[in-house]
Amino acid sequence: MPAGFPDFRLGSVLATSFTATLTERRGDAVERIPTPQRLVDWLAVSGLAVDSCTTAQLELARELRESIHAAATAAALHDALPASAVQVINDRSIQGRAAAILTPEGNRQWRLSSPSCLEDALGVIAADAISIIAGERDGKLALCASPTCRAAFFDTSQSRTRKWCDMNTCGNRQKKARFNANQRKNGTRASVP
Repeated sequence: MPAGFPDFRLGSVLATSFTATLTERRGDAVERIPTPQRLVDWLAVSGLAVDSCTTAQLELARELRESIHAAATAAALHDALPASAVQVINDRSIQGRAAAILTPEGNRQWRLSSPSCLEDALGVIAADAISIIAGERDGKLALCASPTCRAAFFDTSQSRTRKWCDMNTCGNRQKKARFNANQRKNGTRASVP
């Protein structure tokens, strides 16, 4: 990855990994796709390689990302889905012409209509969002317990009680903050690095 950009936060669910290209939404927001090339990079590591991306396409992608986040948040809270978010998700899904193909190893892979068709990649992401928001996959949508993050994530843990979008970031940060607060309360100065 090019220096100067924050690392991607990749998960096992395409749609929520895509929404994680903007993190710390309620704190000091971290934009992980600030440039068209950075979106191309994210798509490549997510199995949706495209040759290029324009500034206008980046804006379409960000609009989709925010629509998925809004709809997933509403679904996690059991609220009505925002009509404008549903419209954007549906529009991007309809505009994509990607096809699912089976690899010799028995895995699903996406084939875009051409290496330059970013809209196909956005269509795949939108279709993935539809499947998790509609409840078609085994798991549940939840929101990160971090007050500065509040990312939507897809909980596939056995108990469906996961609290953090990512234990290595939000979970550890919250545990460290709790530990330090307890140390201050008890009058000790030790802290966890």
